Amino acid sequence: MRAAWQRLGQLIDTIAGSRLFKPVVFVACAWPLAILSSKTWQLFYGDNPDALGADPTKELLHETGETALLLLLLSLTVTPVRRLFGANRVQRVRRMLGVWSFAYALTHLSVYLIFDQLCYSASTCEFNAIWQDILKRRFIFVGQLAFLCLLLLALTSTTGWVRRLKKNWARLHRLAYVAAVAGVIHFIWIQKSDISEPLKWAFWLGVLFAVRLYFSVVRRRAAAPARAVTPSRP
Repeated sequence: MRAAWQRLGQLIDTIAGSRLFKPVVFVACAWPLAILSSKTWQLFYGDNPDALGADPTKELLHETGETALLLLLLSLTVTPVRRLFGANRVQRVRRMLGVWSFAYALTHLSVYLIFDQLCYSASTCEFNAIWQDILKRRFIFVGQLAFLCLLLLALTSTTGWVRRLKKNWARLHRLAYVAAVAGVIHFIWIQKSDISEPLKWAFWLGVLFAVRLYFSVVRRRAAAPARAVTPSRP
């Protein structure tokens, strides 16, 4: 069993280390946005009025929001996969997945502002009405919290910010978990009755927290004997 686990880890690491891995992941991330862009084009130019279903705004919001959450959870899954399987090179795409998650979250917010709030420009935006809508509808409020976390993470995702923040960079990027929790809650609260679909995402996030807790306990237990044998200073 252990040998099979190691072979699986080696396979994952080999795939992650190939030249095609990052380009394929990039294309996979971009593909849903390309499809939605194509459908939106067909809708607005009359080629296919039903390209986005009976409620185009709702469809765009659902697809962009769900893809943003999917990519965010995938980015959080990278480290557990690396630790569980010893596949260090899979870490190469974690930042890319996070940035793409922000791109879809930004598109999600843009759809809400443009098509739901008719905020085409500064002159057409009713900022007070938008603010009141955020305060009135709790799922929008928690969704904005998730977006702000992703915005901060995207702005500090560059190598330059890693150097500037040093150890604080890792602490700051724990906000990814806050964004994930807020995103799942946003998905649950937006449902009118059936919450079975968002609960699947909640279960995935719960597994990630469990794995993180497991490795935290293992690390503390490993460090305990070292602290015990360290002589105290006079």
